[in-house]
Amino acid sequence: MTALRILVVDDEPLARLRLRGLVDAIAEPRCEVVAEAATGSQATAWLRDHGCDLVLLDVQMPGADGLQVADGLAQRVAAGQAAPMVVFVTAHAMHALRAFELDAIDYLTKPVRRERLQAALARAAQRLAERAAVQGQQPAQPRDKPAPPDADFIAIADRGRLKRVPVAEVLYFKAELKYVTLRTASESHVMDGALSELEQRFGDRFLRIHRNALVARWAVRELERHAPTSFGELDGGDPNADGADSWAVRIVHVDEWLAVSRRQVAAVREALAGQGR
Repeated sequence: MTALRILVVDDEPLARLRLRGLVDAIAEPRCEVVAEAATGSQATAWLRDHGCDLVLLDVQMPGADGLQVADGLAQRVAAGQAAPMVVFVTAHAMHALRAFELDAIDYLTKPVRRERLQAALARAAQRLAERAAVQGQQPAQPRDKPAPPDADFIAIADRGRLKRVPVAEVLYFKAELKYVTLRTASESHVMDGALSELEQRFGDRFLRIHRNALVARWAVRELERHAPTSFGELDGGDPNADGADSWAVRIVHVDEWLAVSRRQVAAVREALAGQGR
């Protein structure tokens, strides 16, 4: 994996120097400080014209503070634009809640210990690998060794290890809070990401059945109408649904039922009909 590119933002020169030294002393994951900024405005201006993977960001600085910088990056993500991840590095713990509302990777208090920084950088590297897998940015195959048809993988952080799950083995993706559950016939994994990104990458092989679920087309075995009283017990069902009947699909291998939204019923029917041709 290439080195994690880092921007260090802090109004104190000695703090920037110490962070750079800590980063340089960490062997794994590989990291490189590509630039420094002394204010939030400088950081925003640099990020407008340059790219990096991660920002080590102080909170209290003259002018625009670190929370404002992070909020701007979050707005870029919401607009579908690329933006680096953020690890806050500050002397004050009072802003931690707001920091995580902005989807920060971590919140480190000064003086920063190398072990804590290394753990934060490892999480950032894992998230970057997962993003790359979703976007199909796997390393190119050697020219004398063409990639097999099912060479797509999803990178999953599994108890400190990075695991590659073949997309061909995935039964479904289901969004839950800030995370996505990936289900295979034998395992479930939790990963960072958004269903919209997965649908954009693998939409030809997966079917949107609900706002919170994508199912592999080959894994759908049955579409069935359920009464409202029983549908509330289904995964994704609404126990407070009104009188109309609801729909669900049965997933092969695991014999699980997933809720189907009314607007997707026709698409699921069409997919099932296509399997029988």
